[in-house]
Amino acid sequence: MSKPYKKKRRRRKQRHSVSRILIPVICLIVVLSGAVGGVWYYKEYGGDPVRTYETAIYNSNLYQGSLFADDLCVAADDVALTGFDDEDSLHAAGLFNLNDKTVEYGYKLYDKLYPASTTKLMTAYLAFKYGNMDDIVTVSDSVSSFASDEVVCNLQPGDTVTLYDLLCGLLLRSGNDCGVAIAEHISGSVEAFAELMNSEAKALGATGSHFVNPHGLHNENHYTTAYDLYLIFNACIQDQRFMDIISMDSYTMNLTGADGTTRTFDVVPTNYYSSGKINAPEGIRVFGGKTGTTDEAGCCVILYSEDLEKNPYISIIMGAEDKSFLYQEMNRLLEAGETTKTE
Repeated sequence: MSKPYKKKRRRRKQRHSVSRILIPVICLIVVLSGAVGGVWYYKEYGGDPVRTYETAIYNSNLYQGSLFADDLCVAADDVALTGFDDEDSLHAAGLFNLNDKTVEYGYKLYDKLYPASTTKLMTAYLAFKYGNMDDIVTVSDSVSSFASDEVVCNLQPGDTVTLYDLLCGLLLRSGNDCGVAIAEHISGSVEAFAELMNSEAKALGATGSHFVNPHGLHNENHYTTAYDLYLIFNACIQDQRFMDIISMDSYTMNLTGADGTTRTFDVVPTNYYSSGKINAPEGIRVFGGKTGTTDEAGCCVILYSEDLEKNPYISIIMGAEDKSFLYQEMNRLLEAGETTKTE
């Protein structure tokens, strides 16, 4: 056997020897790395099923530097509150502590229900997001389609009005005609706006909702959940313009007719706290919110309030039999939340 050939064999043997040593070492490193990573993941997320779920299926389009639920009040089931027993005649109810990110009370939060005019929160959210408050909106013939018992701000075809004034009419008086005018201005038609409502609702996490119009007049395919309304309202209150409007006790809309004549229309809040028809429990300031009423939805209200230490809350009652009972239950809920906090 030649010397060169022997040298080649020795080199091959050396390489095989090195391989036999390196391969187990590499495998050991991989296994240890996986174990360390698993321990870290369990410690970081194992005790929080919501974070675990989001980490597994999280939609990166929603990423804003932290997981989507980190800044939200989250509860998987009903949450009891001392001093406020469940009232089974209601469709749903909830009290959300925005500072602590906790659900203080939850009753049927995820049940499918009809939102009535609380729908207009989603309409307002999109108007603030995609519109300019100084936009001049020309009102179409669509505003003439409402029945005599459906709330309007007396818009007439051909009127011109600012988007801001339409929002005041929408949120304070709950004008259905304002909702249609806003929808057509933002998206060109009610149908296109409803598509935008649905896509933006999902982006907010409101996946139990489906909208077909901007005002909430009854439709079997137009529905939401109490928790979805919390998500939508919570998004709205991040905008100071929204807060300014719902905190008003009145507003005067300025309208210009198709013939150039000008007129005004006064609007006042539909919620009884802002209109002065009822007082909140002692130690609680109600800034405002949104009401809704249809035969199918019952009487509904969602509110933003603060306690004496300026801790913020969102509260919601859906499906009360009448307005008297609605505000009785809301006061009872707000009072129970305040009492529990001070105990």
